[in-house]
Amino acid sequence: MCGRETVRRTHDEGDAMTDEAYGPLDFLILEFPPQTDGAATARALQDLVDGGVVRLYDLVIVRKTADGRGEELDPAASEVGLSALAPFTGARSGLLGPDDVDEAVHALDPGTVAAVLVYENAWAAPFVAAARREGAQLVASARLSAQQVMDALDALEAVH
Repeated sequence: MCGRETVRRTHDEGDAMTDEAYGPLDFLILEFPPQTDGAATARALQDLVDGGVVRLYDLVIVRKTADGRGEELDPAASEVGLSALAPFTGARSGLLGPDDVDEAVHALDPGTVAAVLVYENAWAAPFVAAARREGAQLVASARLSAQQVMDALDALEAVH
């Protein structure tokens, strides 16, 4: 993914970003069964964007064909699936590159489609700004996927 200069240019002039602080950026691949319209996912994403929880930088729709080839898709085409995400596909900051799209396709099962997203956790920007003003530096970070959290909770429940 591209560097900080690209991220800086994607913010609107009216954004109240203190000390040029940003929340962490995430790269996410959501695999869907073929012909899924993604309506519930699109509504949830719109709510997150509208609420200022995330800033969407990139969204690309890809498909892995039965023979393993990958292709970027136009979700507005009715035969593609994920048509409800079409309004977001104009989000292209340049952070999501061809190698990232290839990585996404490689991760998919043949015959599936995916939404590939890069988004900022905008809720964290004020926290990051405050910490930076006080001289704090991030020395470690980790992320657990939702599946890892659910698996850990299930394992704990099984023990009790």
